[in-house]
Amino acid sequence: MHSITTPNNDNNNNNNNINVFQEATSLLNLSLPIALTALLLYSRSIISMLFLGSLGDLPLAAGSLAIAFANITGYSILSGLSLGAEPLCSQASGASRPDLLSLSLFRSSLLLLSISLPLSLLWLNSSKILTFFNQDHDISLLSQSYLLFSLPDLFSFSLINPIRIYLRSQSITRPLTLSAAISAAVHLPANLIASKLHLGVPGVAAASATSNLFMLLTLLPFARQTRYPSIRDCLTGWGPLARLAAPSCASVCLEWWWYELLIILCGLLPDPKPAIAAMGVLIQTTALVYVFPSSLGSGASARVGNELGANRPGRARSAARVAVGLAGLLGFIAMGFAAGVRQRWGLMFTHDGEIVRLTAAALPIVGLCEVGNCPQTVGCGVLRGSARPAHAARINLGAFYLVGMPVAIGLGLGLGLGFCGLWMGLLAAQICCAGFMIYIVGTTDWEAQARRAQLLTYGNSEVHNCDLNVMEEGKGFIDEKGVDEDEDEDGDEEVCFQPLIENKMTEMER
Repeated sequence: MHSITTPNNDNNNNNNNINVFQEATSLLNLSLPIALTALLLYSRSIISMLFLGSLGDLPLAAGSLAIAFANITGYSILSGLSLGAEPLCSQASGASRPDLLSLSLFRSSLLLLSISLPLSLLWLNSSKILTFFNQDHDISLLSQSYLLFSLPDLFSFSLINPIRIYLRSQSITRPLTLSAAISAAVHLPANLIASKLHLGVPGVAAASATSNLFMLLTLLPFARQTRYPSIRDCLTGWGPLARLAAPSCASVCLEWWWYELLIILCGLLPDPKPAIAAMGVLIQTTALVYVFPSSLGSGASARVGNELGANRPGRARSAARVAVGLAGLLGFIAMGFAAGVRQRWGLMFTHDGEIVRLTAAALPIVGLCEVGNCPQTVGCGVLRGSARPAHAARINLGAFYLVGMPVAIGLGLGLGLGFCGLWMGLLAAQICCAGFMIYIVGTTDWEAQARRAQLLTYGNSEVHNCDLNVMEEGKGFIDEKGVDEDEDEDGDEEVCFQPLIENKMTEMER
């Protein structure tokens, strides 16, 4: 059985005085390839929107609504659940635990595949669901045809997401960029073929699903294992993964759904078609800007997780602080970008005057939102790397739904500010979210987090399966000598994992 060491406070490495430039370089070396990968994938969404726009305003609105529905009921759930494996993989990599790394990959893939089956039923009945929520009948009916041809994506992303995390946690980024490049290269000719065959909205969806399948086929060889875990290990001991996956999914979905709910709210405005189409255009804008803080957040998660797994809390603290500082700089750059392209951005998608006007009016508000969104996104990455996704879930719930949603509905629908009023609700949410996230990261006890990481990665000699009853009670793991390694010198108890979202706030989790 592995013994659990205590944090060494990095005295030998002088980590309290780590060079900020050196840490920034490490973060950027990891984050920039991830950003390039995301940009390549973003180029595919732009191509899809352009082809939808070429079909007319109704197909563009239907495609935007279908993508929103797919994000809410499919992609966000799969992405969020897969992030439960991120702290397991990154900390296992830092602790040199390839067995735990491999097992986390397989368990996460099985979890996502099992979830994708009920999600497909929602997509098959999307037009009924959308009509029930007072969406335009013609838009809803056409959007379902898009979703039917996107069904293979549920299978593809059930494998793509865990493989990405598996590779990224080991700072292996070249296969991610390669697979994205191949997928982007396939996407354009696939859309051209669909357009030539006059396949309409279903053709655009089928082209996207085909390119995602090529991305999966490219990634699979890089997930090859030298030693595969047993079927019994893969099918049992899911407690730690579930305790991290559930709040990770909640954190991602609460934010992601709010963005997509903006499109649903647009359907309630007096003239929904141009508003929905303009919202689809702006969602693409935020997706482009989001590439950079999201990539930095992924890099921060891997760096923090690696350092905590290696029992170096000082380096983890430095990585977190530098990442949040870089995120603040990114936020102001994003604001300048949004203001600079406000008059021309809508024309890239359509020449409809009303859609272009709405896009230009809302872009400055979108830019202000990014000043808060960038630190918030990177802060979420730091919390994931330290296995504390429940904190991010609480913050997102309060900021987006207790602050942002009432403001959006009140200004957009109640006071008649319309399209721009909805975006002002997002601005209020992002300001609250960023403030709370910076506070949580800034007050973290990194020595305690390093001790949690030791429990996470060395809780069992075979895998990471701490006894579920012990974990639920917040008790420590007992090593071979019978000493409770989870108690510090003062006798304070430290929990191994957070139980779902309603975990106890202890000193260990700060």
